[in-house]
Amino acid sequence: MTAGLKRDGVLRNDRGEATASATRTLQLETEGLSALKDALTSELLENFAETVEILRDCRGRVIVTGMGKSGHVAQKTAATFSSTGTPSYFVHPSEASHGDLGMITPDDVILAFSWSGETVELGNIVSYSRRFAVPLIAVTSNPNSTLGEAAEIVLALPQAKEACPHGLAPTTSTVMQLALGDCLAVALLESKGFTARDFKTLHPGGQLGARLKFVGDLMHKSDRLPLVPADTIMSEAIVVMTEKALGCLGVVDGDGTLQGIITDGDLRRHMGGGLLSRLAHEIMTPGPKTVSPDLLASAALEMINASKITALFVVENGRPVGIIHVHDLLRAGVA
Repeated sequence: MTAGLKRDGVLRNDRGEATASATRTLQLETEGLSALKDALTSELLENFAETVEILRDCRGRVIVTGMGKSGHVAQKTAATFSSTGTPSYFVHPSEASHGDLGMITPDDVILAFSWSGETVELGNIVSYSRRFAVPLIAVTSNPNSTLGEAAEIVLALPQAKEACPHGLAPTTSTVMQLALGDCLAVALLESKGFTARDFKTLHPGGQLGARLKFVGDLMHKSDRLPLVPADTIMSEAIVVMTEKALGCLGVVDGDGTLQGIITDGDLRRHMGGGLLSRLAHEIMTPGPKTVSPDLLASAALEMINASKITALFVVENGRPVGIIHVHDLLRAGVA
């Protein structure tokens, strides 16, 4: 292949043309997103806010629909809604005409994607929504289209040039639709107060599920905690530290508040000079880094790595309730 490049340079030219094409595509799609961003702060502002309110207050499900490439966007949007606290279904327009209209109830809201607004296959869903007074929200570039005229609310996407050189294959248009779906999903989860703990409930599996574990799920607690009172003699403190085998020791005052931590490094720094006869509070490093039980495990791992330590005490109201070790996080698949 290298010889071919040296011989005629054809392959190198082909690569250059492909890179230039990719750059043009990204430029046009970026321009589409920029136009959408501007629209959301001007002509789309009120309709977008009203749409979020309607979807948030929906007593049933958000029914997302669309045909062709818009249908693929609709499926992704429905999946994103469902995974972020807004129950949602994708209903295929053609299947709707053959019985799937029964999936739609008067308590639902329909969100229909169609760039042209004239998608014939959406006709029966539109008619059904009008017959049974199901709220209809249209995502289209043509507010005066059949779909736009039928809808209670129109999210009118700004006109944009497709990246396809023939202006035929949906490219920029689908990127804009997809982005608007994400905007709705994020605005909804923020409006509902959807938390990382809620997200964990809906995403228990895989790497994402591991990252959504909380410190309280993985920490050592109760009799596994390496703790000693501040006035404990170090000969006894080291025994506790060794038995718990977590590489550190918490030092607490009479109220059980964490005052400091003793690590292997502290022991080395005070080696000799009667270490075993000294008291724990004399050896400890005061004010250790701590975390709360409801902190994401991934955030705890970031703290451990950034601080170049191996463990963190977990505290509530200043009192240690657990300890999390880097090995616990790695075993759980947190990365």
